[in-house]
Amino acid sequence: MAATGEEAAAMDSICKAPAPPTDLNLTAEPEPEPEPEPRRDAATTDATETQKAKRPSSNNEGGVETAEEATEPAEPDINELCRDMFDKMAVFLQGELTATCEDYKLLENMNKLTSLKYMEMKDISINISRNLQDLNQKYAGLQPYLDQINQIEEQVTALEQAAYKLDTYSKKLEAKFKKLEKR
Repeated sequence: MAATGEEAAAMDSICKAPAPPTDLNLTAEPEPEPEPEPRRDAATTDATETQKAKRPSSNNEGGVETAEEATEPAEPDINELCRDMFDKMAVFLQGELTATCEDYKLLENMNKLTSLKYMEMKDISINISRNLQDLNQKYAGLQPYLDQINQIEEQVTALEQAAYKLDTYSKKLEAKFKKLEKR
């Protein structure tokens, strides 16, 4: 069934839709724009298209007809947009990589500072340990003197008790002497 009128015009516009570019040219120079084809009226286009469609191809295999697809070069806008997109993507990725690199440098610096702090704390703990050992040795050296002081204190306490007993006894003797003297 052959297309007529509006259907043919719609089919013609579908056939002339630009095909996606097969090769992107990302050079700095934009491609020249193709010259617009002269407009043909729908009746002329219909007749020409119908004749092309009815024309058999050069290889007659089972009466299969082939159609050629019209390709137009890509518009410079697309090339420019692609180039712009790639440039912006490169800037974005560069920024991401730079941020990651800076994060790793910061982490490395933090690790170095932490290592230095631990080294300082190690030195401080070694000094404290050394001082504690010195104090323990000095205490061990003073221990005999401390034992003597404890013995002297015990003796003083015993002597004091004896002095109190002697005082109490002397008071009793004095009281007896006074009593005997009065008689």
